[in-house]
Amino acid sequence: MKALLFINGIPPQNLPETEDYDLIACSDGAFHYLKEKNFPFERLDFISGDFDSHSGADENIYKEKFIYTPDQDKTDFQKSLEIIKEKGFKKVDVYGGSGGEMDHFLGNLTVAFLFKGDMDITFVDEFFTYYFAPKHLVLEQAKGKIISLFPFPTAGNITTSGLKWPLNSENLQLTQKIGTRNFAAEETVVIGYESGDLVVFISHQ
Repeated sequence: MKALLFINGIPPQNLPETEDYDLIACSDGAFHYLKEKNFPFERLDFISGDFDSHSGADENIYKEKFIYTPDQDKTDFQKSLEIIKEKGFKKVDVYGGSGGEMDHFLGNLTVAFLFKGDMDITFVDEFFTYYFAPKHLVLEQAKGKIISLFPFPTAGNITTSGLKWPLNSENLQLTQKIGTRNFAAEETVVIGYESGDLVVFISHQ
């Protein structure tokens, strides 16, 4: 089973196809841009948030889909993931996770880190798809794409094949060495590492 979640970053220019998802949800902030884009709200399973910016008309029409989550110690993204996890979903695609407010973006990565042992969370924006990579990752049809490797905060003994600038049993660490803006020189890229955590960014073109 696979879930689709919209959160309150920069809205996607084009909404994804929804047929392949078993659950579709959004934070209350994302609700506004989905409304502007005429998203079919009958496809939404729930809307999570504190709803302090919603009108009475919204509440009357979509009340049965609202899940009130007022906890100010957690972000709307984290609260939405908790609900999705409780419903038994292991795979989640997230739209609206990045944008102009970089503290928001880094916060969303940190939330995804908290769930990485229980769920496969994939972020999609206008430029990249990105996620916490498993220890062995194979990317197909990758040639010409930007591939960035970002330690969170460290990743050890990384070996790659298929990249323009390969890594051979190398370590990456924030403040010392990171692996951004590499390129796929082959159709198949293989990335492996032994310790730590690694976020992989894959450009769409």
